[in-house]
Amino acid sequence: MLIRYGMLMYSYFPVTLMSSSPDSESKSSSSSTEDAPKPPIEPIHLPTLEEIRGQDIWNNCAVRSVVSGVMGGGMGLAFGMFLASFDNPTTQEEVTGKVRQQIIQQAKKMGQKSWSSCKSFALMGFVFSLSECIVEKARAKHDITNTVVAGCATGGAISARGGPKAACVGCAGFAAFSVVIEKFLESHT
Repeated sequence: MLIRYGMLMYSYFPVTLMSSSPDSESKSSSSSTEDAPKPPIEPIHLPTLEEIRGQDIWNNCAVRSVVSGVMGGGMGLAFGMFLASFDNPTTQEEVTGKVRQQIIQQAKKMGQKSWSSCKSFALMGFVFSLSECIVEKARAKHDITNTVVAGCATGGAISARGGPKAACVGCAGFAAFSVVIEKFLESHT
């Protein structure tokens, strides 16, 4: 019997073991006819030149960090706008104005909060991605240590304006948060 796997043909001869009892011969011969054919072996697909170039571009730390920064900024803009819609910082003096003026003032405050959130998330995405990529390339490993170092660098960079104590707390906090997120994502993949 010939079985075709991909482009190659293989011959398949069922082998039966000889035994001294006739009952075992009838069992072995009936089981060999009931065997299902093996599933076909799929050929290995080598990446195309475009796929290799795309991987080379994405493996560049500068490209990866800029893309992460832009995406983080977009997410921060949307997140800031969403949270600013719940914020009501108007005072009693601002309420006495016309409705149009109130809407304009509220939109300006929403824009300021969104822009601030956009910058923070962009910095967070940029620093985390850049530091993780650099550490990963230096160590030639992809493990949890890269995430800890990247989280520490990101937390320290975000809270550096508060002084050295705030930078240390930010470093520890963001590193711990990064590890929790990494473990959560590992368990779901």
